[in-house]
Amino acid sequence: MIIALGNDHIVTDVKMQISDFLKAQGHKVIDVGTYDNTRTHYPIYGLKVADFVRDGKADLGVVLCGTGVGISTACDKNVGVRAALVGDVVTAKYAREQLNANVISFGGAVVGEHLAEDIVKAFLDAKYDPTPQNEALIKKIDAVEEDNEEQHDNPHFFDHEMKLWDEGYYHD
Repeated sequence: MIIALGNDHIVTDVKMQISDFLKAQGHKVIDVGTYDNTRTHYPIYGLKVADFVRDGKADLGVVLCGTGVGISTACDKNVGVRAALVGDVVTAKYAREQLNANVISFGGAVVGEHLAEDIVKAFLDAKYDPTPQNEALIKKIDAVEEDNEEQHDNPHFFDHEMKLWDEGYYHD
């Protein structure tokens, strides 16, 4: 399976652990970054993973930031992406089996290293169960999406935000 993997600067070490874990399981990993601990803007990496999944260049995606909330939200704002923020194996499995989630997210700073691997494994091992009820729910979820052609595959989509970031506009 091809897995797109993205993170912010807070959890690069956890992302590398997950990347190694995925490769050891025989998966191909597309690591979209970030690659070090230099402060960055996590929506960039949520969008990159979303693009790979949406375009079919990756089968599934895994995104993580400190809590998982921000990068999951950024990833989920893309047509064709159903990102699930989870903190346990049961929820990861449910997200895939019942909602056909194609991206999993968790907080690399709040989930332990072994649980992180268990969450990813449960998500990847689970298979979607296309019952009429699940199909109806997904149809309703998909109906609230609206495509933004300006952002899709646009490497300059975050240029303004990055300029503000560099100028010190954003603060911790």
